[in-house]
Amino acid sequence: MRVFWMFRIIISLFIGVVIVALNFTNSWAEARMTTNATYKSFSNAVIQAEVGLHVGLYGINVTLRGNPIVQFNETINYNEMFSWHDIVEEEYEQALVKGLPNPILYIVEKFTLSSPCGMIFQYRQSGRFASATLWTAFCCWMLANILFSLPVVLYAGYMTMATAAFIFFSMASFSTIMNVPRCVFSIGEDSFVTEYSHSFWLALATGLLCTIVGIFVVMLNFLMPEKIKAAFSAGFDSCEVKDQSCREGYLNSVFLNGDINLPVTPKVTPECP
Repeated sequence: MRVFWMFRIIISLFIGVVIVALNFTNSWAEARMTTNATYKSFSNAVIQAEVGLHVGLYGINVTLRGNPIVQFNETINYNEMFSWHDIVEEEYEQALVKGLPNPILYIVEKFTLSSPCGMIFQYRQSGRFASATLWTAFCCWMLANILFSLPVVLYAGYMTMATAAFIFFSMASFSTIMNVPRCVFSIGEDSFVTEYSHSFWLALATGLLCTIVGIFVVMLNFLMPEKIKAAFSAGFDSCEVKDQSCREGYLNSVFLNGDINLPVTPKVTPECP
């Protein structure tokens, strides 16, 4: 029983933490490459660096790391975040004012409203719907944990499967970014396109785990309801368990009927000397 409770708590915490973390990670889709590119505008300096694009539900994260990291007496190690909630054009203008390297500016420009790729529209809407369904999955997970502590294990299994369903809905929503014409990012002589990354596959694994747990609980509830309820501490009264006898009790009929006449003891006042 202790081992069962340990696994139950670990699995429950794992599912909850993953659902919350997936909303804020920037690795739903990624692309990276190592290439030679122009470092800054109005300069002929060419650097060898690793360029990375990391797509999340709330924005993109662009990285640039030199190979080696120090070139032209500068440390080339950039990690810039651009959010969907803000106006991308304003963030792009701020990046121009800051003088960020050309590879970063080139990638961010692809997500502006004026870009012919039109990636910002699909990516922003997909991220919003995916985030909304993930938060709904988190609510279903919380409700499932509450139901597991009550004598309604069957409905807890249903809510666990509902959690899995909403996780799959979020994945389907994010997958719509692949329906738009895939814009190719060309930097220097190399190019790359985004592919599904760690967060997407982690969401898939979590959804499958919730599905397995939900189906397992529902099946056991129909096959052996007494044992599954006892396992989740939602068992019967001790008198209802098989192979266990209850001692007979005796009721005081006089007390129940109210026919109790307590003797009245007269109060004796002591005499004073």
